[in-house]
Amino acid sequence: MSSFLIVTGPPGAGKSSVARILTDTTRHSVLIEGDVFFRFLANGALDPWLPESHEQNTVVTRAAGRAAGEFSRGGYATVYDGVIGPWFLNTFATTAGLAVVDYVVLLPPVETCQHRVATRQGHGFTDQDATIHMHAQFALSDIADRHVISDPHGTPTAISAAIRTAQNRGELRYTVP
Repeated sequence: MSSFLIVTGPPGAGKSSVARILTDTTRHSVLIEGDVFFRFLANGALDPWLPESHEQNTVVTRAAGRAAGEFSRGGYATVYDGVIGPWFLNTFATTAGLAVVDYVVLLPPVETCQHRVATRQGHGFTDQDATIHMHAQFALSDIADRHVISDPHGTPTAISAAIRTAQNRGELRYTVP
């Protein structure tokens, strides 16, 4: 099995930019864009940040976990780019069939996330209220400091390098209970 890294955080945190660099600089890698799994919901989908979407989100999280686990077990250095809060980390990792994953939360200030969501190109998500809500969920969660990168001034390349260094040192390791 190869490495398995979850790059998460609220909208506008820089997940996609960082995840792309991490896979582009790794031989035999795969990038799984978590948002794709929500687009599979054809009818009756709820906005995933709403409290009543928990059951839907659990199903989507399990589906994404299964797919991601297959790539990792198949020998690919797997990077998952999506919103996997600590409240879903165990579900995701367990469903992936993995005993250990690396987990990093990108958590710049909410204002940075709001600005990025408002100004990014080619991304369908633009909801500022949801951005604030999801940022608060991450900020209020019990996440060990070693899993959080909150420097808003780092470039995606610098942040990717810091993640790789922390990953190689074992600092991002999450052992599935």
